[in-house]
Amino acid sequence: MKFSNGQWLTKEGYQLISPVELFDVDQYKDSVTLVGPPKPIVNRSGQLDTPLIEVNLSSPLKDVIRVQVYHHKGARDLGPHFEIKEDENVTVSIKNSDEGVVFSSGDVSAQISKEGGWELGFYYKDELLTASEFKSVAHVIADDGQTYMREQLSIDPGEYVYGLGERFTPFVKNGQVVDIWNKDGGTSSEQSYKNIPFYLTNKGYGVFVNHPEKVSLEVASEHVSKVQFSVPGQKLDYFIIGGSSMKEVLENYTTLTGKPALPPAWTFGLWLTTSFTTDYDEETVNSFIDGMAERDLPLHVFHFDCFWMKEFQWCNFEWDDRIFPEPQQMLERLKAKGLKICVWINPYIAQRSSLFMEAKENGYLIKKENGDVWQWDLWQPGMGIVDFTNPAACQWYADKLRHLVDMGVDSFKTDFGERIPTDVVYHDGSDPVKMHNYYTFLYNKVVFDVLEEKLGKGEAALFARSATAGGQQFPVHWGGDCTATYASMAESLRGGLSLGMSGFGYWSHDIGGFESTATADVYKRWAAFGLLSSHSRLHGSRSYRVPWLYDEEAVDVVRHFTKLKCQLMPYLFSEANESSQKGIPMMRPMVLEYSNDPNCDQLDRQYMLGQSLLVAPIFNEKGIAKYYLPEGTWTDFITGRTVEGGVWKQEHHDYLSVPLLVRPNSVIAVGHNDTKPDYDFADHVDFQLFALEAGNKAETTVYSEQGEAEVSFTATREGETITISVTGASKPYTITLRGVNRVAGVTGATAEDSEIGVSLTPAEGESTIVVTL
Repeated sequence: MKFSNGQWLTKEGYQLISPVELFDVDQYKDSVTLVGPPKPIVNRSGQLDTPLIEVNLSSPLKDVIRVQVYHHKGARDLGPHFEIKEDENVTVSIKNSDEGVVFSSGDVSAQISKEGGWELGFYYKDELLTASEFKSVAHVIADDGQTYMREQLSIDPGEYVYGLGERFTPFVKNGQVVDIWNKDGGTSSEQSYKNIPFYLTNKGYGVFVNHPEKVSLEVASEHVSKVQFSVPGQKLDYFIIGGSSMKEVLENYTTLTGKPALPPAWTFGLWLTTSFTTDYDEETVNSFIDGMAERDLPLHVFHFDCFWMKEFQWCNFEWDDRIFPEPQQMLERLKAKGLKICVWINPYIAQRSSLFMEAKENGYLIKKENGDVWQWDLWQPGMGIVDFTNPAACQWYADKLRHLVDMGVDSFKTDFGERIPTDVVYHDGSDPVKMHNYYTFLYNKVVFDVLEEKLGKGEAALFARSATAGGQQFPVHWGGDCTATYASMAESLRGGLSLGMSGFGYWSHDIGGFESTATADVYKRWAAFGLLSSHSRLHGSRSYRVPWLYDEEAVDVVRHFTKLKCQLMPYLFSEANESSQKGIPMMRPMVLEYSNDPNCDQLDRQYMLGQSLLVAPIFNEKGIAKYYLPEGTWTDFITGRTVEGGVWKQEHHDYLSVPLLVRPNSVIAVGHNDTKPDYDFADHVDFQLFALEAGNKAETTVYSEQGEAEVSFTATREGETITISVTGASKPYTITLRGVNRVAGVTGATAEDSEIGVSLTPAEGESTIVVTL
């Protein structure tokens, strides 16, 4: 929202009140309040008839400073509020001297001078991160009586802004106007299903605006050297989040708002759905599942979309008995084939649903101000919306899901959650404007909690479309309604990378596109991209997505990349554990891993899958891949060829190939099973060591399916000697030196040449192997 008219003037219809000097300081044990008047106070008469701006500084966590700006404090503080996780033992330092005030938490400090005009600077150690400069913070009064609070934080030349949720607009947010307001707009617009009021910059800090209501941002789009954010009302609450790297900033942010749960290993396999408005019954479902098996296409999850329930009755949580007359037996038959089952749900109850009157009579639906149930006809006729601020409604909704889990359902696709009205009344009195974005948090939490309760911790997984801050705790999320084109494939990736920069660990998308039907060319390229994403689902709207409906080569492509993903599961599940522990996404923008390489700042058509694998999907019918390799010796994972980095590459790939390169000084744990994602990753694992340079170390951990560390691998190289240590191994394993044709000597293992390098088989009971090159 813009309040300025050029550099000098205020936009007509607005009055801005900004502090111009630090007049007073109130110091407490763990916080400090800065008081700033909008004019210099030169005598006592200047203290009359004037507003004040108060800025309170505190710290919930090390390296995080909370900034709370107030004009008037008398308004009721209606919820909801984001769940902020504080460290009760955090230590702060407050230095209040004649020169100014320094408030510090860890290596992050806020500093303001008592001399000259108002300027609040934020530092990491001795480096200025950003500043609220003279007249940047403001209370805004509109001619219509509406009030706002505004902040403007400086950005440097060459500083780029990322994040703000799953945004399909350009990956770098500089120059954009962003409204944090959940909408169902598809992937080809500026609207977003997942709006997160958090941004991260390549200078190495993050800003989290602690408001669930609409936050309006001008990202170098009003004042081109500032990020401006504003909210309605009389107060503004935000956090400055520091760290030694961009990844550590994300770790601190997700410590503040919640870490992503670790999805079960089975979720990383291939998901296939009925599609949306297609015809499907058990015979159709079995034709797909059996067709996949007959073609040696590993399939792990089958999803029933909306029409598992009767038309016009979503949601009644009852199988349409005209199509599925014996659903429990059907699910048992499907699960006997080794499949997990997912079904579609949303938080809406159509008037024709058998549950509508029950929900109405018990007060389980959101109401109008006059007490009527709020209803409309979009999506479902006469639909009401479950009021998740009502504990009884949560229990009622959860009971419906518990019954489905007892029947054999393993996961829920939690669709919608964005179309939430604001002219309503909630059971707990929540502010309906704040609830518009926050609603999805309550919705997904109820569903996720049911799965954890029924299946056990570590076994819960959603396929969620909408989200707000903190929603990363309930994975997995997918990118919403994309179109079957290369342009939509690319915009989907931009959205996923932006979501990852907003604290979300896992992300998926509809392989082949949701709307329309892809050409065989687009489908095959999208399959490679989708199966080298954290989660992989074939899904469409009006047509099926089984590969043989495109051409026979599509079958080969899906088979090839599904089996590859299954083999990579020891590596991928290790990276998934890191995502859960640290809040770092599995699909990482290049800048997150290479923040010191300016060539990576704007890259959005390639990504790191975990810390060691670079993926560059192909977005054109010519099969041309264009991508950038940072410095070092990279290795093609499939062919074994080495490529020197620090350059842009352009090359042609057939459909069974995609740039998949291994970072130097990496070890990739490769599994023995190419038919499923959930197996014993430590059994016959092959530790493949790539381009280990002198003076460097490569390490990894193999985890069990339960997320417990099992086997640790460390390799160090000094000169021509590589020393390898493996601990915790109780089952056979091998080590492959990729890019090495022969070795001069080995102790602790036997060595033989393989097609891709030198294969080492450790001696019985040995945990240390020394290789001389």
